[in-house]
Amino acid sequence: MKRYLLLLLSLLVSHTYAHEIAKRVITLSPHATELAFSAGLGKNIVGVSDYSDYPPQAKHIERVANYQSLNIERIVALKPDLVIAWPAGNPSKQLNKLKQLGVHVVDLNIHSLDDIAKAIDQLSQFSSDPKIGEQAAINFRQQLKVLAKQYQTQQPVKYFYQLSSKPIITIAKGSWPSEVFSFCGGKNVFANSPAPYPQVGIEQVLLAKPQVIFTTQDPSLTQQMWQQWQSVFPAAKKDNIWRINPDWLNRPTMRTLKAIKQVCQDLDLVRKRS
Repeated sequence: MKRYLLLLLSLLVSHTYAHEIAKRVITLSPHATELAFSAGLGKNIVGVSDYSDYPPQAKHIERVANYQSLNIERIVALKPDLVIAWPAGNPSKQLNKLKQLGVHVVDLNIHSLDDIAKAIDQLSQFSSDPKIGEQAAINFRQQLKVLAKQYQTQQPVKYFYQLSSKPIITIAKGSWPSEVFSFCGGKNVFANSPAPYPQVGIEQVLLAKPQVIFTTQDPSLTQQMWQQWQSVFPAAKKDNIWRINPDWLNRPTMRTLKAIKQVCQDLDLVRKRS
């Protein structure tokens, strides 16, 4: 009887583990693709979204989604046993349709830096070798701790993150990637805006008097835009206008660490120039 129970238990455990392993994976956003690779699922990915270009292997995987829609028919035809979704960016009706069709959909909701490591941990459990993702998550948390010791006691610096010029769009508190800036001591001049990605006017920016502007656009164009306001605009007067690689900053992945390092170094330079 004891042997029978042990055998039954082992069968249940192995069945549960086998069920968790995803052999055919589809990712519905560029950052979901990156996180899946970090979690050890790269070789199992059969479909990705547009702009999934990192790591380089992702460029050669079939496209089944973009920022506007999902190719439901093609996704179903690829017979995935795991679809990694981005609820904040993927069409909700189409995601619900996939779920109704019985497709196993896992939602990635990343709002904080720690959520990046949590997402990798979560996805690693679908890999045939969970240790790959678990180690990546450990490495992320360790590097974050090192950066925190180095930068999180610094004096706050008022910043403006310019997403676009026409219209001028920025971010509010709680919207990604605001936590990258706050980690380094950045103080968002539009943190209290009721909209997550508010549209602001030139006068509003001038009145806020940010000490630095960050952008993912061509910094020379941003400098030209604010040059005439040098006398009343600290960021323009001190030439504190910098571009950050948009993939590092806007995609919550392992490469967010690179964005943090750059932002922290730039804010340190602003402090020295003040």
